[in-house]
Amino acid sequence: MTLVSKTFDLYGKTYTLESGELAKQATGSALVKQGDTTANVTVVVSKERKNYDFFPLTVDFIEKMYAVGRIPGGYLKREGRPSDKATLTARMIDRPIRPSFPDGFRNEVHVVATSLVADQVNPIDVICTMGASLAMTLGGVPFEGPLACVRIARNTETGEFIVNPTYEERESSDLDLELAGTRDFISMVEAGADEISEEDMLAAMRFGQEAIGAFCDAQLAFVEEWERVNGPIVKRDYPLDQPVEEVHDRVFAHYDEMAAALRDADKLARQDKVAELKEAIRAEFSEEEQLAWEREIPVNLKKLEKAAMRRMVVETGERVDGRAADEIRPIMVKGNYLPLVHGSGLFQRGQTQVLSVLSLGMLNEGQRLDTIEPVEGKRYMHQYNFPPYCTGEVGRMGAPKRREIGHGNLAERALLPMLPSEEEFPYAIRVVSEVMESNGSSSMASTCASCLALMDGGVPIKRPVSGIAMGLIQEEGKTVVLSDIQGLEDFLGDMDFKVTGTERGITALQMDNKATGLTFDILRRALEQARDGRAFILDKMLEVVPEPRPETRPTAPRISTISVPVDKIREVIGKGGETIRGIQDETGASVDIQEDGTVFVGGVGDSVEQAIERINLIVKEPEVGEEYTGRVVTVQSFGAFVRLFGTKDGLLHISRVAEGRVERVEDVLNVGDEVKVKVIEIDDRGKISLDRLDKPAAPAGAAPAGEGRGERRERSDRPGRGARDTGSRGFERPNRERRERGDRPRRPGDNGGGRAPRRHHEAE
Repeated sequence: MTLVSKTFDLYGKTYTLESGELAKQATGSALVKQGDTTANVTVVVSKERKNYDFFPLTVDFIEKMYAVGRIPGGYLKREGRPSDKATLTARMIDRPIRPSFPDGFRNEVHVVATSLVADQVNPIDVICTMGASLAMTLGGVPFEGPLACVRIARNTETGEFIVNPTYEERESSDLDLELAGTRDFISMVEAGADEISEEDMLAAMRFGQEAIGAFCDAQLAFVEEWERVNGPIVKRDYPLDQPVEEVHDRVFAHYDEMAAALRDADKLARQDKVAELKEAIRAEFSEEEQLAWEREIPVNLKKLEKAAMRRMVVETGERVDGRAADEIRPIMVKGNYLPLVHGSGLFQRGQTQVLSVLSLGMLNEGQRLDTIEPVEGKRYMHQYNFPPYCTGEVGRMGAPKRREIGHGNLAERALLPMLPSEEEFPYAIRVVSEVMESNGSSSMASTCASCLALMDGGVPIKRPVSGIAMGLIQEEGKTVVLSDIQGLEDFLGDMDFKVTGTERGITALQMDNKATGLTFDILRRALEQARDGRAFILDKMLEVVPEPRPETRPTAPRISTISVPVDKIREVIGKGGETIRGIQDETGASVDIQEDGTVFVGGVGDSVEQAIERINLIVKEPEVGEEYTGRVVTVQSFGAFVRLFGTKDGLLHISRVAEGRVERVEDVLNVGDEVKVKVIEIDDRGKISLDRLDKPAAPAGAAPAGEGRGERRERSDRPGRGARDTGSRGFERPNRERRERGDRPRRPGDNGGGRAPRRHHEAE
């Protein structure tokens, strides 16, 4: 096997496909690059065929921290469980690959995408699908390929679409659309958007389809070069399920019974009827037949249920619960559902019910992300939980599964564009959606319930958001677009198409498609029908919760923002954090200081005001002319130091403590005395000179007011001359500057004996 590498340019970006050097024992392997961002993708197909009634595909994306030159955190210093981003990337690879395999394929398939280099310019996720497609092609794996995935952004200034944008280009885009498929077939769509129109979304999807075709052609060009160098690719032969006509005919003889069993609006009752019928059909086969056809019988029972449901829709226009194609299930909405929490909302549509709960916190409580992407954290977190009881089943509960992470991410993208900025609303925001009951479209119910919780909690969202799941049935040459699909229609239908948005446009979109006949005309119909459905649902929500609360709930922390000078941050924090900890301990508030001097103060009750007052006292700078009532903290021979506020002191010189001459400061003031003072001078080093207001008369025996001022003191009258006592805080006497070399300021009577001052600049 000889190494083959091919570099090409598409849509302003440089890509490289490579194979033949790494992971040569895998069924297929490919190295794919965008810029310097590099991923190695392998596929292994088991030699043994599994006796499953489903396709056993596993896709893993392995995030290696060495790709960005970092050592993983934690005690073990190695990669642990996948991050949410890694899980979402694995789902992105899985969703277009899964429907590309032929029906009846039962060999286990394992796709592993490993990040080798993340250049912090080009994302790594979308190129992994192309790597998986190439690896399967080179390995001779039977699938409908080649496949590719692209991300589409839109320049908000020019309106131009961008293929596989850099991180920087994504920041200035109002669209983040990922779609995957073949040259002629879109199988997966995932999007976040800032209220864009259905027409613009459709145009972006059409543009993305063309881009997918270009990347598929690039793979074919690589394969041609590979076969020229290494010879023809050997197509591997894997046995497929072979239909057994006898089993099919005996099972489908019960078609009318299955159609009758499906006609029940109640999910659990319908499931019981269908299960009872399937068991009765199975009992018609002998034990020997059941053993011989242990896989064919359940497969055909599933096909019977699917055929009966789909024909009912296309032939009668009626769904299993009696609704028309564009009809929405009954809706129930409740805001302010839970006491004490920061916000809550209950949304029910049919037999799907979701309770969403809001929690608000300081910005520093947002999620920190340790991934290979240049994103340090996020302020808004949406989490989705799907416990077994919501479908009437037993099961194990633990860490969230891939589906839960994916649905939570979809609801997060749906609401994120409508959240206020940090400047408007300086909170970290967490919403948890608890699925209480499920019969399809639980992710869209989660979006609606979470919007209610945000509004109930006083989060000033720009506009409310609703969501709806659309379906598709293509049968006997007919196409029916379904609004608000339930679980059975999702499971047995051709498309699961979720759309969220406001009255102005789309905020998120997700689609998984199994129908090769999906056209852009059908997508347009689905988007228009979804828009009408979203509007209907939104009206029901606004009847109960018409707008966000004017303010957060009393139980939620109140967060205020102030700014302090950057050079004062050290003073607010204090030595070893002593000052800021003291403020938090004494007031009960939380304080978060940013590098630019922005300070977020959060708490309940009057703790916020108390903490802000403490901080303002620390950073405040007195101004000449301001008056204070201070406390004497230190007494020196030359004056008293008065605490004005916080840790700010000023010097009240002995000449200003009383009317008249005072020999000892202690005759007039003592430590702990309160005194009214006025700021009369602040020098260039920030030293404050004070004058006493309402001066008392000097003690008996003191010189009259004004006597001796401005006159030369005897040496014995000067305090601490030899040591130049400046006090504990480095203050000197007023009107007396520090002596610089050869530059002593002069005052009348300061030259002693009238000696002329020496002037260094005069000629000798």
